[in-house]
Amino acid sequence: MVQTPITSTQYPDTDGKPMADNTLQYQWIVYLVENLRRHFAGQTVFVAGDLLWYPVQVEPGQTPPRQAPDVMVVLGRPQCDRSSYKQWEEEGIAPQVVFEIISPSNTVAEMANKQTFYARHGVLEMYFYDPDSGNFWGFARETLDDETRLVMPLDLPWTSPLLKIRFEQYEQGLSVFYPDGEPFKTLQEFAEERDRALARAAQTQQHLDRALAKLKELGIDPETLNPS
Repeated sequence: MVQTPITSTQYPDTDGKPMADNTLQYQWIVYLVENLRRHFAGQTVFVAGDLLWYPVQVEPGQTPPRQAPDVMVVLGRPQCDRSSYKQWEEEGIAPQVVFEIISPSNTVAEMANKQTFYARHGVLEMYFYDPDSGNFWGFARETLDDETRLVMPLDLPWTSPLLKIRFEQYEQGLSVFYPDGEPFKTLQEFAEERDRALARAAQTQQHLDRALAKLKELGIDPETLNPS
């Protein structure tokens, strides 16, 4: 007899809402997630997009508080697959940084509620960006006991104290940079960069093959030129 695992419905893995309302919002979520994962590759850091976060465990029958940040960064937790982020199963570590990409359906009240939720449950840095209008703002604090600092476009360029990435505003909108100054890239730009590297490697190999063939034409064994 095959037994079906019993799953709890108290902490569902989805809130029934789409990841994004439009392609621009989706592109920004993917852009941030992929670049942040690259930034923290090899480190114990969890980066996720549109994942439900449950900060506290509640009694059976109660509705737990939850939010699904467009992007969350959790320093000190491993990058692995999760169906949701239950904080009590993660050594009690809350996401330290969250991002919200604003879509036309989002309201001011909704964003205010999210800001309150994030501040109450331990987020140290939260950033909000509307790619349609270019409006950007955020809140940052070093510890939970500190007052939050409002980050506005006038504060740009702004470097995240925790992530060390830099935000800059241009006419075409917000740009994000790695600590070394390299700009964040889209998946297409990563693919084009890989293709250029592969093309350069193939060209180098062709030049090497022609050089070896020329040596053989001259009666020179290339292996005899190896110092070892």
